[in-house]
Amino acid sequence: MSRNTEKKLRNLVPFKPGQSGNPNGRPKGARNRLGTAFLEALEADFSEHGVEAIEKVRETKPEVYIKIVADLLPNEANLDVDHGEAFTKLWHAISDGYGEEMVKALDAAANDDEETVH
Repeated sequence: MSRNTEKKLRNLVPFKPGQSGNPNGRPKGARNRLGTAFLEALEADFSEHGVEAIEKVRETKPEVYIKIVADLLPNEANLDVDHGEAFTKLWHAISDGYGEEMVKALDAAANDDEETVH
């Protein structure tokens, strides 16, 4: 240790147990400021372009659209709707990772329909 460092450290007293070096603590909201600003910007952008963006994703990247829908669903769905069994089967297939395969099958079926239409 150099002499200057020894001089600086000589008069320091360590904190007593239970005593903080910053008694006022972190300012309220300091940790969340960036997150809040990001969410506000995202909300503003979504308010302006949200519906169009969702439609574009659904039409151009249906596998991403299905993944987003599946990610928004709870892990355990409690369904009380007509045709709930069919929806439950679809939900389980998506949550089990078969969403992309389902999209490919739907695309193939749509392409077959387009080819047979005169």
